Amino acid sequence: MELQNVSSRITVSTDGQDQSAVRANISRKDVDHAVFVALGSNVGDRVSTIEEAMRVLDGNDKIKLLQTSPLYETEPMYVEDQERFLNGMCKIETQLDSIKLLDTLQAVENNLGRVKLIDKGPRNIDLDIIAYGQQVIESDRLTVPHRLMLEREFVLRPLCEYFVHPQTSTTAIEHLHKLPPSSTPMYPLTPLAPSLDLHALDPLRKTMVMSILNVTPDSFSDGGQHRPTDMEALKRTAAAHIAAGARIIDIGGQSSRPNAPDITAEEEISRILPAIEAIKSVPEAANVAISIDTYRAFVAEAAINAGAHIINDISAGLLDPEMLPSIARLGCTYVMMHMRGTPATMQNEENTTYPKGLIHTIISELKERIEAAEEAGIRRWRIILDPGVGFAKTTDQNLEILRRFDHIRYASGLNTYPWLVGSSRKGFIGQITGVENAADRRDGTAATVTAAIQGGAEIVRVHDVEEMVRVVKMADAMYRSVRK
Repeated sequence: MELQNVSSRITVSTDGQDQSAVRANISRKDVDHAVFVALGSNVGDRVSTIEEAMRVLDGNDKIKLLQTSPLYETEPMYVEDQERFLNGMCKIETQLDSIKLLDTLQAVENNLGRVKLIDKGPRNIDLDIIAYGQQVIESDRLTVPHRLMLEREFVLRPLCEYFVHPQTSTTAIEHLHKLPPSSTPMYPLTPLAPSLDLHALDPLRKTMVMSILNVTPDSFSDGGQHRPTDMEALKRTAAAHIAAGARIIDIGGQSSRPNAPDITAEEEISRILPAIEAIKSVPEAANVAISIDTYRAFVAEAAINAGAHIINDISAGLLDPEMLPSIARLGCTYVMMHMRGTPATMQNEENTTYPKGLIHTIISELKERIEAAEEAGIRRWRIILDPGVGFAKTTDQNLEILRRFDHIRYASGLNTYPWLVGSSRKGFIGQITGVENAADRRDGTAATVTAAIQGGAEIVRVHDVEEMVRVVKMADAMYRSVRK
C-alpha cells in the first residue's frame, strides 16, 4: 500500500490525537503499519499462553499476523528473583493507530489473566509495542521505539532478521553486537511435548534420539515387525525404546520407501492410533514426545487429537495442500523435510538433478517451504527442519549432505531452527558397505549419525535405539562438550 504524509516523529496525547509533528503528519487513517510486538511469559504454561495471545491477535480483523520469531528462554532482568522467561517477537500489519493498538494488546493481556503486582515482575503474558513502522512516538502511555530495547538481548535477538532502528538507522544485530557478553547465552526453544523442550544451538545440548516405530507391513527395513493389533507388544517396544534413551518415538503408518504402494488415510489412521494409545499407557512415556510420520492432513489431525505431539512430514506440505493450514490450526510442532516428487517418483532423474548445486537448492527450497508455513500461520518456534537424506537424493548426494551438513544447518535464515537427520539403515549405506540386509547396517548408520552431530543436528532418527544412543553419547562428548 502506498504511504502518504507519514510522520517519522510524532507526539501523541493519551486520547491518541496528534499534538505535533516534526516533519509531517498522518493524513490517511487506512495506512497499513508494520509493527513489531515483543512477547514474554514466565508464569504458568508459557508456550500455551503466548500461542493463545497469537491466536487472539490473528483473529482480530484489524490485525494481520505476518511472522513470528523463535522463542528464547532468558534469565529475568531488573527483578531477578523470579522464574525464567520465554521471549519472542511477532511482526503484524495493522490499520489501528498506535494507541488503539496498545489498547488492543492490553485487552488481550487482561483477558488472559495478567495481573501486574510489581513493575518488571512476574507475568503470564507481556505484549509490548517495540516498533511502529518507522515512526518515533512519545506519549505518557507509549514510547516507540521502546526506550529499553537497545539494552535487552531478549528483544534484540528475536528482531535481528527484521528490524532497522528508525532513529539510529542501524540494524538490530548491530545493536546486539554492542551488548556485553551474557553470562547465560540465549538459545531458541522448541516445544516438543508438554514436559519436553529442545534448545537449538546450545553447544552443550544433548542430541535427542528419535526412535522409529513402524506399524507397517512393508517398510524398507522393519516392515511387519510391529503389528498395530498387538497392544502388549507395542507397549513393550515403547518401554524398551524409552529405557534405551529415546526422547521421541516416531510412529509410521505408511511406508515412504521408493515405490511403496499407497494406502488410504483411513487405513493409515487405523494403524497409528493403537500405537499412540499404547505409548501413552506406558508410565515411562510421560516425558517423551510422540511423533507421527505422515504427509496427510487428515491423518495428522486424527493423531494430534489422539494425543500425539509432533507431525513429521516428508513433503513439508507439498503432498497435501491441507497440511500446512491443518498444522497451523492444530498448533503442534512440525518437522519439514526436503523432498522432491512423491515416494514413487522421488528417485527419478528429474528429482535428483540439482543444476544450481545440491546444498544451495536444499537451502533455497526449504526457505520456500518455511515461507509457505508462516503464510499458513505456523509459528516459527514450532518448526523443525530435515535435509531429507535418502529422499530425492543419490548415494553421492546423501554423502554430500552429511559431509557438508553444517553448510545447510547454519545457513542464513535457517540457523535458528532445530534440525533432524534421518539416515538410519538407508540404502546408500548398504550400497557403500555391501550390507544388503537393512537391519545389519548399524555400523554404517553409526558413522552417519556421528557426521550429523558433528554438523550440528539436534535430533537423529534411528531404528537401533540402544546402539545409537551409545553412538550419540560418544559423538556428543566429542562435539558438544565445550561451550565456545
